[in-house]
Amino acid sequence: MNLKHFVAMFLALSTLSVGAQERVVPIKYGDMEQWVTRRIEESGIIGGKTKLLYELGPTKEINGNIAYVNQGGSPWGNSNVMAKVVGIVKTNTSVYPEKRGNGQCARLETHIESVKVLGMVNITVLASGSMFLGDMKEPITGTKDGEKNLNSGVAFTERPKAVRYDYKVKMSGEPNRIRQTGFSRKETVPGQDCAIMTCLLQKRTEDANGNIIAKRVGTAAVAYKRTSDWNNSATYEIMYGDITKSDKYNPELMKLGVGGYYARNSKGESKLIQEVGWASPDEQPTHLILQFTSSIGGAFVGSPGNTLWIDNVCLVY
Repeated sequence: MNLKHFVAMFLALSTLSVGAQERVVPIKYGDMEQWVTRRIEESGIIGGKTKLLYELGPTKEINGNIAYVNQGGSPWGNSNVMAKVVGIVKTNTSVYPEKRGNGQCARLETHIESVKVLGMVNITVLASGSMFLGDMKEPITGTKDGEKNLNSGVAFTERPKAVRYDYKVKMSGEPNRIRQTGFSRKETVPGQDCAIMTCLLQKRTEDANGNIIAKRVGTAAVAYKRTSDWNNSATYEIMYGDITKSDKYNPELMKLGVGGYYARNSKGESKLIQEVGWASPDEQPTHLILQFTSSIGGAFVGSPGNTLWIDNVCLVY
């Protein structure tokens, strides 16, 4: 075997070796190619329009004002919801399927949603686009404690080394955010808006009172502060154990209790997930939280126009 052939064979074997070290596992429906389309008729007193809500799941249509439950084994929920407040049916859509090349992606956007009925209700809220592993309980019955309707996270016992996906971002350009909760006045929240990804591995237990107690096993999070075109196969390391001494630690995105996530306990009750500490670096998780959001700051906070596109969500091993 001459030197040229030897080098070629060595490079080929090296490539195979590197490839064998990485295993990429798509999250079900995370390629954004299949969507459930819901047709909801809003109450006549606010116009009686038929609105479309979109959910990640097997391609199908659902007609009628039916409370949604995840379809086809989809692990994904989002911020598209049907609300019923004082008997009035209203919808919010802030996550959309959008054409991308020969396929589709998800578009998450922050916008203002309002409903006004003279003498009965006058609500204006800021709604950010959010897509997460878990599900949403419908119908929403008010703006107070709306996050309690989210069941955040799915059962998960593996230890991936990274989360990977394609993304694109459009920033609103506003120097500050706003808070609009529905019944209170609009407030200015200092600081530019940004889109975020949060990936948390947790080891959860439930105490005698049904409280959900968690230790943080793994963490990955990123904030997008600038408009950008598509970035393909963006990969973010999942860091294990106590990461507070790491130069990659960002308290705003990664501290214990970040996000104020709720989940349902074994009795179906909504409980705040109480993150009480960092797990050891070799701990096995019980649940995975993965969320993409077009605005930062919690419910009802953000800048209208902020938009995040997501596609091809995978875990890397």
